Amino acid sequence: MGFTTRFSNPHQFQKLANIMYPWIMAGAALSFAIGLWLALVQSPPDYQQGELVRIMYVHVPAAWTSLQLYTIMAVASAIGLVFRHTLTDVFCIAAAPVGAGLTALCLITGSIWGQPTWGTWWVWDARLTSMLILFLLYLGYIALRHSFEDHERGGKAGALLLIVGGVNIPIIKFSVNWWHTLHQPASVMKLSGPSVHSSILMPLLVMGLAFNLLMFGLILLRMRTVLAERRMEAIAQRMSDEEASLTDRSSPPESAFS
Repeated sequence: MGFTTRFSNPHQFQKLANIMYPWIMAGAALSFAIGLWLALVQSPPDYQQGELVRIMYVHVPAAWTSLQLYTIMAVASAIGLVFRHTLTDVFCIAAAPVGAGLTALCLITGSIWGQPTWGTWWVWDARLTSMLILFLLYLGYIALRHSFEDHERGGKAGALLLIVGGVNIPIIKFSVNWWHTLHQPASVMKLSGPSVHSSILMPLLVMGLAFNLLMFGLILLRMRTVLAERRMEAIAQRMSDEEASLTDRSSPPESAFS
């Protein structure tokens, strides 16, 4: 608890973020360079789908990170409600647009991949529908947070939405096992170990790392922006209060006989 309490302080967090941000973004750039080279040059084409299978190296990591981020946001919201850490709300505000973008990228690349593979841009199967719900949850959280001027009330409402929406994560994960869908069962993240060839697995893992680093780098950048906006709001409010106080002092007292 000592570590988390220390860095729940915005000033301490800013110092840590300033150190971490350039290293995270440099790692993301390097990981993308290596991952794209492995995915586009080194990995072989699929024996059925040919070169089209390379969409997988963007589609799958985008899906992984969008699910991972929502899970982290839901856990952070629960921690924020219990321990009242202000940075958990800042984190969720900063992370939601990133998560929405990742989910949109997953849905778009999935449609591009599905049209020539399945013969349709979209089908209402369990996996696709639950991913669309995830996208709507991200958008719903963003809209809900913007509907509150009071940060504390908005944070509580947003946290409840994230926690309740967390039920969708296992539905996405296990939908291919629970219902008949066009998606194949998990072949990388399963207890018995990956069942894909190393020539496919390695680019996927490197691209997954790249997406994770980019995701956290963007969140750090947005958190710094949100904290700066809140500091400006606090300064503006303090100046407004001081101006109102000076106005009250300078106003002549009303006569008792007026």
